[in-house]
Amino acid sequence: MVHRIAFWSCFGLAVRFWQVGIEMRPFFNKGSLWAYPVYAAGGASFGYWLQGVDDRQRAVLDERKRALLEKRARKAQRDAERQGA
Repeated sequence: MVHRIAFWSCFGLAVRFWQVGIEMRPFFNKGSLWAYPVYAAGGASFGYWLQGVDDRQRAVLDERKRALLEKRARKAQRDAERQGA
């Protein structure tokens, strides 16, 4: 979880550097230093949200996998009973 949040925080910072670079302004202008933590926090919040999405999807997939494996086991048991009868 931490790696995803850290990655997106760094991505937010990279976006800010890119933006300032396109505008050809100094990277560390005293009046605009407040924007770097804002961009990092925006990226971190996106990473946190993305981790939640991943956790929810993983739970749904695990439940579906469990249900399919149970269904497959019941079918194998029925087939074995038919073979023995």
